[in-house]
Amino acid sequence: MLLVSGLTGGIATGKSSVAAVFQEFGIPVIDADQIARKVVEPGKPAWHKIRKEFGLEIFLDTDELDRAKLGDLIFNDIEKRKKLNAITHPYIYKKIYWQAFKYFLQGHQFILMELPLLFETGHMLNYLHKIIVVTCEEDLQLQRLMERTGFTEAKAKLRIAAQMSLEKKAEMANFVIENSGSEYDTRQQSIRIINVLKASKYHWKLRFLVGFCCTILLAGVYWLKNRTLRSLLTIA
Repeated sequence: MLLVSGLTGGIATGKSSVAAVFQEFGIPVIDADQIARKVVEPGKPAWHKIRKEFGLEIFLDTDELDRAKLGDLIFNDIEKRKKLNAITHPYIYKKIYWQAFKYFLQGHQFILMELPLLFETGHMLNYLHKIIVVTCEEDLQLQRLMERTGFTEAKAKLRIAAQMSLEKKAEMANFVIENSGSEYDTRQQSIRIINVLKASKYHWKLRFLVGFCCTILLAGVYWLKNRTLRSLLTIA
């Protein structure tokens, strides 16, 4: 049985740094942002729908999405943001489920899903065993976002405000990683959570339950097969 933990937080809080630590320890990570980029590549179904809905002005000469223009468009208009999500999310979640299924077939006990908008959409909440939220000080989050993107302070604040507050996300988490300090400190917090997850016996309970159900199912099939065979012999 595959246990799935969710990793979320605010923009520029350091989710990818935490995910990298999990990968170092052999835990597969499904990155929703990476998948989101793939589903809107030129020629993909979502790409065609976005082109039809929002027009050619948000595309580059290479036919790729102009992410800067698209970002400005949707972050200034809630309705357009909802339309974009309605187009892309079905394709994104389909790929997420497929990747999770492949990891299950490979025999992994745990996977981590990096889901920036986990609480905002609420879509995956019922499928997650544990939720990890990465937070940092507000001023530091703003500084990191501005340095990473080149946004003005006003634009960066708008992007941050478009998401649920870090405080509210932390309240709904099973684990919180405070990423305002050093890289070493963040790494140690991540490792402690990994050790807690690996020490958990919950996945063995699920494996036992699944195994028990499969045994009952197979026993029922075997009994039905024998009963049918005996009936045929009696008739003969």
